[in-house]
Amino acid sequence: MDEIRVTSWNELNEQLYAKSWQAQIGRFRSTEVFRGMPDASFDLLTSLMRLGPGFGQLEQHLLRTFRRYAHRYASPSDSVWNWLAVAQHHGLPTRMLDWTYSPQVALHFASYDAYEHHRDGVIWCVDYVASNRLLPERLRALLRDEGADMFTAEMLNRAAASLAEFDRLAAEPFVVFFEPPSLDDRIVNQFALFSLLSSNAVRLDHWLAAQPGVGRKLVIPAELQREVRDKLDQANVTERVLFPGLDGLSRWLARYYRPKTG
Repeated sequence: MDEIRVTSWNELNEQLYAKSWQAQIGRFRSTEVFRGMPDASFDLLTSLMRLGPGFGQLEQHLLRTFRRYAHRYASPSDSVWNWLAVAQHHGLPTRMLDWTYSPQVALHFASYDAYEHHRDGVIWCVDYVASNRLLPERLRALLRDEGADMFTAEMLNRAAASLAEFDRLAAEPFVVFFEPPSLDDRIVNQFALFSLLSSNAVRLDHWLAAQPGVGRKLVIPAELQREVRDKLDQANVTERVLFPGLDGLSRWLARYYRPKTG
């Protein structure tokens, strides 16, 4: 997997949009999705993995109990994929990771933490068209039938009605990118989607390292972080927009007015 250390704001934007030109349609439509993190040393462990030893056996228990108690707050259709989206969105440990179609949203999450500006940030970039070529035939056929490059909950439910059935679709691990339903303005404003591996024990960064041409890392040097942050603020890519409501407003103001330190 390529790792590129950018040296300027202009180079960063060139790299983020490097794969956007699509000659066959004559449009700039990137086939990459992005995940920003404030520390380049961070890995792609899922929240489920971070529970520690035995996490794999906890997945079904967590989701089953979430579904039992969450009905008074949410009523998605009775599909494991819709319930997984709701659970991930509200912080339940799952095997999924958050991604975005928007390079600017990813940059926000790489630079939002003023306390981390002494560290290099990172943007993970994955070409979902390239990763789709590695899917089992059943899932590739679904994409062909729909004329799509991205899965929805309804499409995944046609391929597998449970996580166990999903995991059995192929002997080797594979990854799908999954657009959640528009549960609220946060998902819409963040242009969000999720990655989902066919094993809860496989790390996505390890999987990407074994698949040439699918993923890359853009490292944002610490000395560039403040410029990135200030330019995103001027472009209105802030907590106030990405987390609509008073909580997001308060987070934005607390960061924006925090005095600069050495």
